[in-house]
Amino acid sequence: MYEAKYFMGVDTGTQSVRVVVTDISGNVVAANEQAYQTVYPKPGRAEQKPQDWWSCFNEAVKKVTDHLSMGVRYSIVGISVCSTSSTVIPVDVNGEPLQNAIMWMDTRAVEEMEICNATHHPCLKYCGGEESVEWMIPKVLWIKRHKPEVYAKAYKIIEQLDWMNYKLTGGKWATSICQAACKWNYVDGYGGWQKDFFEQIGLEDYEDILVTDVKNVGEPIGKIDRDFAEKYDLNPEMLVVEGGIDAHIGMLGMGVSKPGRLAMIMGTSFVQLCFSKEQKELSGIWGPYINPIVPGLAILEGGQISAGSIVKWYLKEWGFDKLDNPYAAVNEMIKDIPPGSDGLVALDFFQGNRTPYKDPNAKGVIYGLTLSHTKAHIYRALIESVALGTKNIIDNFDQQGEKIDMIVGCGGVTKDATWMQIIADATGKPIIVTVDPSAGGLGCCIVAAVGTGIYQSFDEATDGMVQMAYTVEPDMDAYVQYEKVFKKYQELYANLKGMMHEKAE
Repeated sequence: MYEAKYFMGVDTGTQSVRVVVTDISGNVVAANEQAYQTVYPKPGRAEQKPQDWWSCFNEAVKKVTDHLSMGVRYSIVGISVCSTSSTVIPVDVNGEPLQNAIMWMDTRAVEEMEICNATHHPCLKYCGGEESVEWMIPKVLWIKRHKPEVYAKAYKIIEQLDWMNYKLTGGKWATSICQAACKWNYVDGYGGWQKDFFEQIGLEDYEDILVTDVKNVGEPIGKIDRDFAEKYDLNPEMLVVEGGIDAHIGMLGMGVSKPGRLAMIMGTSFVQLCFSKEQKELSGIWGPYINPIVPGLAILEGGQISAGSIVKWYLKEWGFDKLDNPYAAVNEMIKDIPPGSDGLVALDFFQGNRTPYKDPNAKGVIYGLTLSHTKAHIYRALIESVALGTKNIIDNFDQQGEKIDMIVGCGGVTKDATWMQIIADATGKPIIVTVDPSAGGLGCCIVAAVGTGIYQSFDEATDGMVQMAYTVEPDMDAYVQYEKVFKKYQELYANLKGMMHEKAE
């Protein structure tokens, strides 16, 4: 009846859910975002109510569809979701949560992580050599060991994505290969679920407690729940298409669907992701995750725990946060300071180092202070430290044979032209910024477009739906200067590492 085709993307993030509708060219025709709360019941713990996700999602869908004509609503042919990971929920046979969801950032499962890592099972080499406390299996094992009554009642223990898809399809259980390969120790092409690994850690009943129907990203799960479609006057034939982890689906929303480009989500923390044709076991990098999005391509992952959070700390502690435009003020303040901050060098490890050192005991450092230095020098040294941390990760990729030609960036930091230029200069790589900086929602629409057959591949869909806004080119003279600063950055960590660990003990 209607010629045009549209897609709905749902990005269930840490702080909010964002719903977007795009056309086949990736133009956003309607969008809405609704925030939900996180509770912190004990130090190191973080929880959310799944019911809040669903109610906020419904509110966002209502506001989006209120802005769409009936013709557009009925021309939305597919919906796909991306989510935080691993955000974990035990549910009963009807999909009702038995407790609050344990958030990805929750660190209660340290002992369970250590149990997994102590196996030294071969499956661990496909996730970077070791498990993270953030991931699915340690959290499931924690519930079994510490909440046996909940575990006994649970029909399944699932992720946020699985629950959203269950609700959208009216009761179909499936999980994404993206979550399974990156967070669940599922190794595609090597037997999938590693039975002996689960037996060694005490999850011999994994086939009963986990969702083991693994769908590829872009694979239809089923049609939209009829009651949901009727509620919002949506196409009852709309397909629910399997999505994945928010950052990973964001790669597609940034136009990254093949090796050579590094997708970098630049916000409170930085996440660096790239595709690889080979299953390379790189030192200091998470992965290689096997076929988590594009069949035949592995994903390698780097990350910086502290990035935008360091800037927020500085603005608060020096009182800039009280200004109407604090970022403009600090950028004006540092405009005449040269690369290297007149001898000041900082380490960005305010919350430890995720990669390439994988050192939770690493600490932030400001080195080289003299009476001639000012708060402006300190600020520039801090944002340079994050840029050098990014360089450290990219150099690690490059030196181990995974060549990075350019960076594609999204997130709040892309709004800071000064910092973006420093990152380009320090890495020596051009940074492309897309028209839609919220890559998760667009990435979901790309997945829906492939899943409904409008595009035949992710390459074709990203070419057709991702629009580039501008490129930040590196100043290679500044790059030469940063090479010298970078050597000091590396030496500082090497020389202070022992002291950092002594203090932690």
